[in-house]
Amino acid sequence: MSHGAIGSQAVGSAKPSVKFFEGEKWLVLTGLLGFLLAGICAVWVMLYGGPVAPGGNVSSAFSFNAALGIFLLSTAAITPFSALGGKGRAFFRWSFIVIALYSYLAETVQNFRGVNPRFVKGGIPFDVTVGSIFAFVALLLVLCYLFFAIQYFRRKAYRLHPELLVGIRYAMIAVLLSFAAGIWMSANGGRIVGLHGNIIWLHGLGFHALQAVPAVAWLAGYTSCTERTRSRFIHATGITYLAGLTAIGWQTYLGQNILEWSVLPLVACGCFLISFASGVLVLCKTAFGLHLFNQISKRSQTA
Repeated sequence: MSHGAIGSQAVGSAKPSVKFFEGEKWLVLTGLLGFLLAGICAVWVMLYGGPVAPGGNVSSAFSFNAALGIFLLSTAAITPFSALGGKGRAFFRWSFIVIALYSYLAETVQNFRGVNPRFVKGGIPFDVTVGSIFAFVALLLVLCYLFFAIQYFRRKAYRLHPELLVGIRYAMIAVLLSFAAGIWMSANGGRIVGLHGNIIWLHGLGFHALQAVPAVAWLAGYTSCTERTRSRFIHATGITYLAGLTAIGWQTYLGQNILEWSVLPLVACGCFLISFASGVLVLCKTAFGLHLFNQISKRSQTA
């Protein structure tokens, strides 16, 4: 069954009907809470600025809440395809929600109080305790997501939705690289490595694979391409995305800026362009993409 049939079981197919976000209302609401908190932080920043003495920054809370909200929504979208049983999904869902709620609270409240929740310097015992628990919660988040990621490498999940699962698998590897970058930041005592290296690029871009690569795999199901061609597009997208992350990680490890004109940044840029181009080509081969292309062609001819 192609991805276009996901959510509406084909006649005579033994595969169950599955929809994105199915059964994950509370995970979705927790993700939306991140956008609400980010909006509050954004209003504060516009009115009073980001920095809060002595060490807080509401701008950091804004970016964190928005990023965690996107991450939760992306996770909620693909959770139904993990082949986890009811108890396994409940365990992951509520563990993840509790972790997210504490993370929202610590990041937002502490930055408004003028305290960096991750790297507390000269804080009162309360601040040190919140920071220590935050570090422990971050570790639980990694372990919880590792349990979740493993489910997509099971045969049961692959048999149900093989092409989409390939895309999700690439995304999971990228997410685990992001978590590794987060641990690297904690061990390093900050995001800066050497003179110009910045771990936050690897940390952030890895998480965005969770939206990019599965989206290409999903769109591939709406094309008229052969199974082999669809598979090639998905693998091209995933492999080049991971290669781009690897180049960024290596450049950062060397303590160099990823925006400079040198070999590794250029390799990373080339890899991401190929990954993006694969997605665009898949989109163009869908009915929507073909219609859009025809409309643009007609307008350019009449202009």
